[in-house]
Formats: sequence, C-alpha cells, structure tokens
Amino acid sequence: MHHHAYLWAGPKARFDEEALRRPPHPQPPPAESRPELVLRYREVTAEFPKSELPPLETAYWLVKPPSLVRGTWADPKAAAAWLHERLAEYAPRFASEAQRHGTRLSALVTSAAERLGSGGDVSLGFYLERPSYLSLALVTCSPNRQFPTLPCPLGNGKGAR
Repeated sequence: MHHHAYLWAGPKARFDEEALRRPPHPQPPPAESRPELVLRYREVTAEFPKSELPPLETAYWLVKPPSLVRGTWADPKAAAAWLHERLAEYAPRFASEAQRHGTRLSALVTSAAERLGSGGDVSLGFYLERPSYLSLALVTCSPNRQFPTLPCPLGNGKGAR
C-alpha cells in the first residue's frame, strides 16, 4: 500500500463544473435518448479521465493522468508531511482566517496520517482569495479501499518514498 498526492488550485467557477468531476455512468444512454444527452455523455467519457479537475469521489484521482501525481509515499506520515507543507504554503491565502490557525492545520495533518495509516483517503478543500479554490488529496493505492479495482497511476507505486 502507498499514497499519492494531488493538488489543484484554480478558479472556483472551474471547480464548480461538476459534470467533468464525476466519472461517466458505466452504461451509455439508450439510443433513443435526446441527442444533447448522448453528446454530453460522450464529452464526459472523453474528458473525465484527462481532466485536471478534482473528482467528486477522491479515489477517482487514480484514473487521472500520472502527471498529476505530486508525490508518492509508502509511509503515511511522509504523505501527511507533504500535506503539512502545502497547508503552510497556502494558508496565508485562505479566505477564512479561522482556517489559517496553526492548531487547526496541525490537527488536519495528524488526522490525515491516521486515516492514511488505516487505508483511507484524505481530501481537503479551501476557498482562497476570491474566487479561487484549493483542493488537496492523498489517495491510498494498491488497493484503494473504496474502489479496489482502480489501477495505480504509476504502475504499482513506482517511485514510492
């Protein structure tokens, strides 16, 4: 088991494009469906796997391009340390002053290490200066507890530290 890190920061309006943040339904729409529904299904099927947008379900980061992986670690504490570094980097830009508090950020990191250690995923989001959004994720891989059949984006964790 190992953990992959993901980071996305960008316009809140882009983050709100939920259709590109959810995987396509396993079955295409019936042939008699409205043409716009069929077209939208094709678009989502083509775009979801290559979109840099954070998926609605954290585990689906694993189907995104390997180039989006920001780090890979076998040790949950090392993965949580990456999270700590990113929180420290972005905290001055958090829209909410309460979210910047060091005690709160430390608690998030501690909780993340515990969750990763038990095989779970971690997903955090923060509003930055308007209208931006920050998404941070640590995804347990090989296997992922929620979706054990999802493949490792780096071929079974090559490069795990």
